Amino acid sequence: MINRYKTKKIFVGDVPVGGDAPISVQSMTYTKTSDVEATVEQIKRLHFAGADIVRLAVPDIEAANALKAIKEQTSLPIVADIHFNYKLALKAAEVVDCIRFNPGNISDKQKIKEIVQACKQRNLPVRIGVNCGSLESQFEDKYGQTAKGMVESAIYNIKYLEDLDFTDIKISLKASDVQRTVESYRMLRPLNNYPFHLGVTEAGTAFHSTIKSSIALGSLLLDGIGDTMRISMTGELEKEIEVGRAILKDAGIIKEGLNIISCPTCGRIEADLVSAVAEVEKATAHIKTPLNVSVMGCVVNAIGEAKSADVAIAYGNGSGLIIKKGEVIEKLPTDKLLARFLEEVEKEVKLQEK
Repeated sequence: MINRYKTKKIFVGDVPVGGDAPISVQSMTYTKTSDVEATVEQIKRLHFAGADIVRLAVPDIEAANALKAIKEQTSLPIVADIHFNYKLALKAAEVVDCIRFNPGNISDKQKIKEIVQACKQRNLPVRIGVNCGSLESQFEDKYGQTAKGMVESAIYNIKYLEDLDFTDIKISLKASDVQRTVESYRMLRPLNNYPFHLGVTEAGTAFHSTIKSSIALGSLLLDGIGDTMRISMTGELEKEIEVGRAILKDAGIIKEGLNIISCPTCGRIEADLVSAVAEVEKATAHIKTPLNVSVMGCVVNAIGEAKSADVAIAYGNGSGLIIKKGEVIEKLPTDKLLARFLEEVEKEVKLQEK
């Protein structure tokens, strides 16, 4: 069992972040926020993909002015992403659920004070978003683009917000590589109790982002670190949510959907296992009930793996076995196995849901 760090609970809209709240998964639209229709369409896609929170870029006044119309058309909490122009944060704070600012791009403390005052008026939280590539000069000059530099920036800005009597804070410390990302979060975690937003920034394509994020976020989550997360990906929105929820699932943090156990391809396989597993994934994508299912290509590992599976299939030479809870329930020709297996999976789902 993972023991999460005890953190302060804040609310982004109606979504709790920190404390005993579930770890939420976020994404960010890539439309021009000023294009209300296109942005709302992407938010709806994220909603149906399972996102808990969505972040919108607010680079100009047109984007800031569009936020009200966008907010009226979605139920997902909205975080306004602000860089450089603090006045955009003041405008966004009138309608959104959280303000994210990068202290490396807005370092004037009077401007940050105005952002905090605007957030106080509506009880909005602030995310201090420290990025390794855009540290304030005093930290980059002293520490370079290092984990230590990111942590010192975060400490400095947390202290400034606390001096303004503002503590509805969450923090992110993002680098584009795994090591600095993990090091910075681990370094800062014992020093305060604010919730952490996890992510590897600029992580690349779907393939590279999945690898980097799985290593970095998986390591931190297993350490009990992290309260909300985003998979930064050069790719489609839904994939960010899919990978994020898969990391939570495979880290054992959430119980959701099928855990498919399938053997690696080798010379012992007695069937087209790749196609069989792909068909199982497609046919069971709708299932949210947590189940362990096993799809094995030969008998060598099948019986052992099937002992821990709710439902299993073991291919043999021209035939195979259907196994439930470690017990063989039927032997069938290969061409009839998969349909029977899926039938038993659906039966088990209904039993579990009763």
